[in-house]
Parts: sequence; C-alpha cells; structure tokens
Amino acid sequence: MTGLGCECRYLKDETTPTGTCAVCVVDAERSLVANLAAANNYKLEHTKANWDLVEKADVVYSAGFFITACSEAMIEVAKHCAAAGKTYCMNISAPFLCEVPPFKAAITELLPMVDILFGNENEALSFAKSEGWETESIEEIATLISKIPMAEGKAPRMVVITQGKDDTVVAQGGKVQTFPTPAVDAKEIVDTNGAGDAFVGGFMSQHVAGQPLADCVKAGCWAAGQIIRRSGCSFPEKCEYTA
Repeated sequence: MTGLGCECRYLKDETTPTGTCAVCVVDAERSLVANLAAANNYKLEHTKANWDLVEKADVVYSAGFFITACSEAMIEVAKHCAAAGKTYCMNISAPFLCEVPPFKAAITELLPMVDILFGNENEALSFAKSEGWETESIEEIATLISKIPMAEGKAPRMVVITQGKDDTVVAQGGKVQTFPTPAVDAKEIVDTNGAGDAFVGGFMSQHVAGQPLADCVKAGCWAAGQIIRRSGCSFPEKCEYTA
C-alpha cells in the first residue's frame, strides 16, 4: 500500500490472526467465505488516535462491511464530515447488512450523513425490503433512497446503483438517470471479485476532480471492466484510461 502512494495506519492486534477469505470462482462468478479474525477487533480509539487524517481528508469513503466491526467509528467520522461540510461516501456492500437488525440500525443512523451511497441491484432490493417498500424497480428504489432526509445543511444525497452488465442507475434530489454499461465479452471475464469496489474507485477518481457525472460513471465502468478480466483483485501495471 505504501508503494502505491497510500498512507496506512493499521491497528495491529497482537493476539488475533490476520483475517482470511476463501474465494470460490465458478464460470467467472464468485462466492466468498470470510473469517474476519483480527479485522473484527477494530476499536474506535484507533480512529481517535489518528484523527489528524480525518481532519485532513476532504472526502471519506467506507465500505458497509465495516459496520460489523466498528460502526461507532463510521458514525464519528460521518458526523465530522457533516459538521465540516465534507463529503462522506458509503457502500451498502452486502444484502445481509440490511437484513440483520443491528446492522440496518447503523445504516439508518449513518444515512442522513451519507452524501454518496453506492450499491448493486441485490443490495438495493434488500434495502427496499428492509424499508417495507413494495417495489423491485431499481430506479424507483434509488430515487426513494435519495429522498431519505439528510442532516441539516447537507445537499441531496446521490445514490449510485450498479447492475452488472445492465445500466448504472444514479438518483439525486428525486431525479434519476441511467448510464449504459459497456459490454464485456463473456469469454474475457475471469473473475468478478472486486468489480463493485473497482467501480467506486473509478467513479470517485473523477468525482474528486470535479468531473461531470457521466465521466464518473464512465471511469467506474472502465475500472470494473478491467478487474473482471483478471484473476483476483488486481489491475494492469499501466492505467490506460482516457476520459
């Protein structure tokens, strides 16, 4: 990570092994079995001890998976972003986070402070079900999530829902747009691991640079299209993306 230009401050647990994840790939589709181990022992105190990084950040992103380990840290950082006028982004990450009451409660508490919410169609459907919404329309679900009230002073939330090879749906302020996903030949797909995370990385690379929404989605689709052509969560050494 340091070699890639990232400043990392990990919490090291001297008594618990590093987490592991078994991945089963069948016909390019994958299933995961995770053993969180040390990753499940994160403490809010570590966030507070490294608060200087939070204060320096203009944009913060967190996967929803972190809710299972330390939702308190996510909430503290989100509150800071809301108060300071910064951008806080979150990924739903998995349907079960909407289905387990304590995890859904954390999402509910966080949502008023979330400026950009990412997810895929399965996560969107799970969220809708947890809210009691009787619709399976991804466009309608994205619009309804975008309308959930924000914290005082916050702009309307942007909701970005990917659907694999189908259109990406983006809703904000009650308005919804769809963007076509460039086709990838099925023969080129090696492993879908990391596609959603890659999409977010590509999307945010353009968003933080102030680029139009269409360019953000384009970069997200490009990054996802790269990672699914390779084994594991890896990218080519040279980035050949052009806006």
